[in-house]
Amino acid sequence: MADVIPVDELDFAGLIKPGDVVVCGQATAEPRTLTEAIVAQKDRLPSFTMMVGPVFTDTFAPDRTTGIEFLSYGVIGNARVLAKARRLDIVPSNYSAFCADFAAGRHRADVVLIQLSSRNPARGLSTSLSNDYVLDAARRARVVIAEINPDAPWTFGAEWPQDIPLHVRVQARHRPVELASPPVDDVSRKIAMYAAGLIPDGATLQFGVGKVPDAILSSLSHLRNLGIHSGLINDAVVDLIERGVVTNAAKGIDAGMTVTNQLIGTKRLYDFAHDNAAVEVRPTSYTHAAGVLARINKLIALNSALQVGLDGSVNSETLNGVAVGAIGGQVDFVRGANASPGGRAIIALPAVSNGRSRIVPHVETVTTARGDVDAIVTEWGVAELAGCSLRERARRMIGIAAPEHRENLSRSAFMQERQP
Repeated sequence: MADVIPVDELDFAGLIKPGDVVVCGQATAEPRTLTEAIVAQKDRLPSFTMMVGPVFTDTFAPDRTTGIEFLSYGVIGNARVLAKARRLDIVPSNYSAFCADFAAGRHRADVVLIQLSSRNPARGLSTSLSNDYVLDAARRARVVIAEINPDAPWTFGAEWPQDIPLHVRVQARHRPVELASPPVDDVSRKIAMYAAGLIPDGATLQFGVGKVPDAILSSLSHLRNLGIHSGLINDAVVDLIERGVVTNAAKGIDAGMTVTNQLIGTKRLYDFAHDNAAVEVRPTSYTHAAGVLARINKLIALNSALQVGLDGSVNSETLNGVAVGAIGGQVDFVRGANASPGGRAIIALPAVSNGRSRIVPHVETVTTARGDVDAIVTEWGVAELAGCSLRERARRMIGIAAPEHRENLSRSAFMQERQP
C-alpha cells in the first residue's frame, strides 16, 4: 500500500490522460483535499470529465472549473449551478441502476478520488460517509487516489475492500463536508402533520434531504419502534434514536440496525455513527435492492417532487425542459415500499412554488409512473391515489392543490375528459 503523502506532492499531470473520466466521492463524502487539488491544477491537465453526485461545496463552481466537463445522475445541491451554466450532462437513471452500471463496466472510471477514514487504526480503513458507486468504479479504475481523513467517522458495513489497490494516498487537509438541516417553515410543518398521520408504529422509514423530510421526522416523536432503512440518514435520525422512537426492532430484517447508504449531516451525526455497530453504511446493491426492500415490514418511502400531475404521475427531474432534480432512489424505494408488507409510498411536496402550482394537468417528465403512485401529500391534505380511476385521481389531486389554482385545474380536468 502506498505511503501517505502531503497533497502538495501530488501531481495529477502524471496520472490523468486525455479524455479520462474522473470519478469522485459524492455529497458529504467529497474528498475535498483531492478535488481542490485537481481544480487548482486543471490548467496544466489534459481534457477530462468529472463524474459527480450531489455537490455541497463550492469546489466545482463554474468560474473555477473552466475546461472541465461534468457528468452526474442528477442535479442536486450546488450541481444546479453547473447545470445552469450548461456544464453538466445527465445520466437519467435510477440510483440503483446507476451504481450497478459501474459494477458492470457500463460507466467508465479511469481515475477515482475517494475519502477514507483512518479514525480506527485497529480496524483498517473505511469509506466512512458513503458506500456507493465509487467502490465499483475503483475496482475498474487505472488509478485510485485516496484522501486519508482521521476526522471522518469509521463506519461498519463500509470497510475498505482489500482487493482494491490504493495507488496514491494523500493526507486530508479538510474536515469532512457537513450539511446542516435547513430551517423548517410553516408549510413544511403542515405537510409533516398530514404525512405523519400515514406512518404507523413499527414502520421503517426511507427519506431524503430537505425541509419536508426533516419536518416529517421531527413530527414522529409520538410513535414507537420505528426503523430506518434509507439511502441516507441525517442529524434528525440521531434525535429519534436518542428519544427511543427508533429502535429498529420491528423491521423484519437487520433487527436493531440503522441501515443507510450515506451519512449526510453534521459532526453530531458523524460522531454518533463512528465505530457504532448499530449503524451500518451498506452498499447500494443492498440498500436499494428490490428483494431486500420487499422483506422489510411497513417500509414507508418518503420522497418529494417538482410536480405531480392530475393522474398522479410524478416529476422529480425537470422544469421548463431544464434538468433541476434527479430520479435518484425515488423509483427504487417507491416500488420497494409498494412491495413491503404494510408499506406506503408517500410523495410530499408544497402545493406552490414561486406562485406556480406544483399540482399540474400534465407533468413534463415522468419520474415515477402513475401506476406506482400511492399517496400524495401537500400542506392542503392527502390524496390517496392507489386503486383510483383517472377521474377520481384528478378530483383528489385538485383537493390538495392550493385553493387559488383549483379552478384552473378543474377546468383542465374537464377538458381532458372531453378529449376523444
